[in-house]
Amino acid sequence: MTTRPARIVDAHIHLWDPARTEWYPYLGHVPEHGTGDPWRMHRRFDLETYRAESADWNVEKVVNVAAATGRNSIEETLELDREASARGGPDAIVGGLPKADSVREAVEFLDLQMAAPRFRGVRPMVGGLSDPVPADEVLRALQERNLVFELMAHPDQLAAAAARLAAFGELSVVVEHTGWPRSASDEERALWLEGMRALAGLGEHVACKLSGLAMPFESMAADALAPWLETAIETFGVDRCLFASNFPVDATYGTFDELYTTFDTVTAGLDEASRDKLFAGTAERVYRL
Repeated sequence: MTTRPARIVDAHIHLWDPARTEWYPYLGHVPEHGTGDPWRMHRRFDLETYRAESADWNVEKVVNVAAATGRNSIEETLELDREASARGGPDAIVGGLPKADSVREAVEFLDLQMAAPRFRGVRPMVGGLSDPVPADEVLRALQERNLVFELMAHPDQLAAAAARLAAFGELSVVVEHTGWPRSASDEERALWLEGMRALAGLGEHVACKLSGLAMPFESMAADALAPWLETAIETFGVDRCLFASNFPVDATYGTFDELYTTFDTVTAGLDEASRDKLFAGTAERVYRL
């Protein structure tokens, strides 16, 4: 039996409403086949719902990550920020980086979101990118504005992404969803390990968000997630790893309590200072909370 972490900063949630079909068109198509309960993802998810589902854990702060499609992700950032004081959150916002017609326009997208005091960085809002890293000029603009770049890349893209990011030693980078493996195959894990080591080797400015594993592995069980979580923590260190729920997406395969019980179980052997970094401290530092 472990002692639950004293506090949590959830570094990745999505506040959304499927009724806003222009912003979230993909939420209108609930899969009819497969495992899990897709309705737990394809539903209205607001702060009240989040708080109810995480009530047994001391969640102090949350980070909302862009989920609206295309340029709607910019308005999503601005709206969430406008309403955050009245709603009590989110405490930080990772906005969108939509497809742009030019580098100049991409930088304009950053500056539009800079008007939101809770805006901390971006992730690209274009699915299936052959290169998940934006142009060097955009990376430079992020670095100059002290913004976080969230890397959405699968294992076969991680090493190349690390090579692209090597020249930006002052850019805060967060590797999303534990390097985003698609399966537990030996081939996928080998690619993942190579890429994660390359990214970790870039330096202290690169962190790893421990999230998003329930979807590919269709489970929140500790024995399913531990081999990936433990290796990521060993590779990056506790000072550069941060837990996150990815709710309501990962809710397809279980409850908040089940997910954080797994995180708790996997880290039971660490000292409390290390666990505080994983559950809260690293996220506070990365997202300036």
